[in-house]
Formats: sequence, C-alpha cells, structure tokens
Amino acid sequence: MNDNMQVSGEVWKQSAIVERFLDFHVAIPLAHEQISVMLSLLATRTEPVSSFLDLGCGDGILAGALIGRYPEARGVLADFSELMLRKAREQLQWHASGLQFVDLNYGDPAWVGMLSAAGAVPPAWQAPYDAVVSRYSIHHQPDVRKRAVYAGIFELLASGGWFVNIEHILPAAPLATELFDTAVIDERHALEVQNGGGKSRQQIADIFMNRPDRQANLLTPIETQCDWLREIGYEEVDCYFRIYELAVFAGRRPDKAGLTVPAG
Repeated sequence: MNDNMQVSGEVWKQSAIVERFLDFHVAIPLAHEQISVMLSLLATRTEPVSSFLDLGCGDGILAGALIGRYPEARGVLADFSELMLRKAREQLQWHASGLQFVDLNYGDPAWVGMLSAAGAVPPAWQAPYDAVVSRYSIHHQPDVRKRAVYAGIFELLASGGWFVNIEHILPAAPLATELFDTAVIDERHALEVQNGGGKSRQQIADIFMNRPDRQANLLTPIETQCDWLREIGYEEVDCYFRIYELAVFAGRRPDKAGLTVPAG
C-alpha cells in the first residue's frame, strides 16, 4: 500500500483532521449551487425519491438536502469514519426515524455485499435505491477502485435511479487549481473576519495548503470518470456543473428490467 492510500484510510479517523476539514468545508465555492444541481437531476424522475444511499456521507449535508426535498424518503448514510457518522447523526437527529447509519468502507471490494448483508440495515432500507449520492469522498480511492465503486453503485440502483457525484476532480490546467485554492482561502478568511477570529489570510493559507488530508486526494479528470460511467451502462452521463477543481457529474441506470453488471 502506498503512502497516499494509507493516508486516505486513516486520516478521517483523526478528530483534529475531521474538524479541520469541516472548518474549511463551509468555504467551498458555490456549494449550495452544487447541491441544487443534484436536486434538479433527481427532480427529472417521474416519481419522487423514496429511498437513497449517501455514500461517504461525511456530516450528512446531502442527506439533509434530500430529506428536505423528499421528507418521506428512507435514507442510508454510509461512512467508514465514526467521527463523520457521529456528526451526521447530530446534524440529522430531527429525522432519525427515517435514516440508517452504517459503518462501511467502500474501498473494500466486498462492500456491496456487506451493505446488503442481513443485519446491516433493516429490509426497508436495503437496495435498490432511487438515488445514490456522494460528495467529496470517492476521490480518495485509486482509479481502479473508483471505477469498481461506480459499478457497484450501478448494481444498487433501481431502474431509472440516479447516481450523482459532487466531487473533487483533476483539472487539465494548473490555473484551475490556483483559482480553487485562492477561492477557498479568501472565503475562509472572510468568515474568520466575520466571526471575529484572529487568523491572518496567510495563516489560513498555510493551514489549507499544508493540511494532512491533502495527501489523501487521488484526483482523476472528469472526462475519464464520465467515460467509466458510460462503459458500465449508465445513461444521461454528463458533467452538469463545474467550477475549478469541483464538479457535479451523474448518470442514470436505464429503466430496463434485468440490466445488471458485476459488483465492484
């Protein structure tokens, strides 16, 4: 196992790093717009979303948005960081009866079977799902695992179900990375000033540029990932939103009975 893979597995189990990630999380450029794109894609369904899986759920922000739009939906929130799952439980305690929280490492090739295994979640919360969503999570996997995870998600989707990935991607131009870093640092500094904090912009920049979780980023071009989805069998595959190093890309499982692929 290389250093990046080791970091990606352990970094999210450390409280200080999780807190630092969530601290900068609020400074993500156009974060609300990204979630709005996700909801717009799901609104193209002929029926409301009644079940969903939030994969690598973090603090539960996507699940919260989905419940806000589809209050009758049942949701499974999966993450292998107990610290993140704890944050999600806290954030979504107002809807706890409609949610299941699962300690799951989708980096394990057997993750699809583990999720559907007896006792993992009650029958009413098991696949197939009308939607599988993820946000800034799958990019921590090496490419071979990313593609396998997308194949596993395809298997878990109901016919006509959507996979929507709000993700950190590898840009073609170094300038995109520079603009992304600047945007996050500027926004985080503005919040620091607004909240009466004492950190200078340079201090915030040093923290952001030298954050330990940065080593866990295994970024892949958006074009490559969309090609994977098409090869697996998703339809309507596209990048539906992009700013700098961030993208919302998605695909839908065709509404055809019996179409499956091997689990990833």
